[in-house]
Amino acid sequence: MLIRNKLMVRFTLLALGIQLCFSACVYYFNATMRAQRFQHRLVNSATLAGRLLVPRLAPETNRLRGLRREVLLTLPHEEISLYGPDTTLRYSSADHIDQAANRRRLASVGAGQLVRYPTTGALETIGFAYPQGRAQGYYRIFVSAEDQVGRAQQRQLGRLLLLANSGALLLTLAAAWLFASGALRPFARISQQAQRISASSLQLRLAEGNGRDELAQLARDFNTMLAGLEQAFEAQKSFLSNASHELRTPLTGLVGTLETALEYDTTLFDARQSMTQSLEAARRLSALTNGLLNLAKVDGALPAATPVRLDECLRHALALARAKYPNREWHLSFRNVPTGPEAHLFMLTGNAELLTTALLNLLDNAGKYSGGPVRTEVMYADATTLRLAVADEGPGLSAEELSHIYEPLYRSAGAQGRPGYGLGLPLTQRIIQRHGGRLELTSVPNQGTVAEVWLPIHPS
Repeated sequence: MLIRNKLMVRFTLLALGIQLCFSACVYYFNATMRAQRFQHRLVNSATLAGRLLVPRLAPETNRLRGLRREVLLTLPHEEISLYGPDTTLRYSSADHIDQAANRRRLASVGAGQLVRYPTTGALETIGFAYPQGRAQGYYRIFVSAEDQVGRAQQRQLGRLLLLANSGALLLTLAAAWLFASGALRPFARISQQAQRISASSLQLRLAEGNGRDELAQLARDFNTMLAGLEQAFEAQKSFLSNASHELRTPLTGLVGTLETALEYDTTLFDARQSMTQSLEAARRLSALTNGLLNLAKVDGALPAATPVRLDECLRHALALARAKYPNREWHLSFRNVPTGPEAHLFMLTGNAELLTTALLNLLDNAGKYSGGPVRTEVMYADATTLRLAVADEGPGLSAEELSHIYEPLYRSAGAQGRPGYGLGLPLTQRIIQRHGGRLELTSVPNQGTVAEVWLPIHPS
């Protein structure tokens, strides 16, 4: 169901519910007031009957025979029955009155009481105790009648309420449609603007309206997402451009060397020289391809996480770095190590192979560019975080170079002419992020670079 229709239905149901509740209250209170007014009329009729009949029933007077029955009847279909203190019927306004029901009601009418009985058909009945005197007891008078006028008015009110609610329902539907249309108009405008945005026009942005309401916040969030997509697309374009260039260079050299060897090499020495050059180009191509595959692999599903000791991963990576750069001086130190079982120290949750690869990339960069010793420090930053820092004395990086250092295949000015393809730091950053940590680089030109890694420890 469309949001417009949902809003209309909810708005209509809410308004209709309020209308029905209000109408029900009006109808209920009108019915209650009608019943109270008619009961008052019945009491007046019973009182009048008592004043006229009881004196006539006294033994010394006994003038009831000369009284016409219809004289006391003032209400539609009124029935009056009067019982003496001895519970015998003394007067009845008609012969067809159900006296058996009145006799059953005698016990419920005590001295000074007024009792209202359930409606029988259209007749409403009350029982009234009319005192004759303290010594003589009291008479019980039962009066029944139809409230034709009151009930007709109540039925008319019900029809008016039904008609009014029907008309209000139509007006509510129209108001709900206008309300939903007005409420969704800004969304329609945003939708039209969003439909104009494609992969080739990510520079477009949504209008933020008044800049204060929820729609403006939605537009800002959407624009932030578009900015991220635009940046990701630009990075992808740059990555593809650089990747194609980096792949084309060794492929071109490999193909050229093989074609030259096939055409001109006539001696074993020339053939071996061509094969050596081809093998070197193939190795560069293999290293670049493996780097791109590792980068893509880290973005996918990782192997199951297990408890890993960071110091063991670091020692393994450090051994590989020392073997690759035997003339470099390497220093390793530990600080703020808490006291406790050694088996629980430097424990992380993750993948040991990936963490070793990330640390080796940091050490490889430091060993490649540093003109002096490389210092590695491991410490507990707090009770839940490990911090590892790798500092070198290399040429350093400018602020502009630092802003691009995590882009795949990006190489700074100082890296030109040195081995590598610009994949190490992007790979390392993604590995650290996938382990719940973060990587930060600080650098001063001509002084060196410090790479800092923060990782959450494994809960003991």
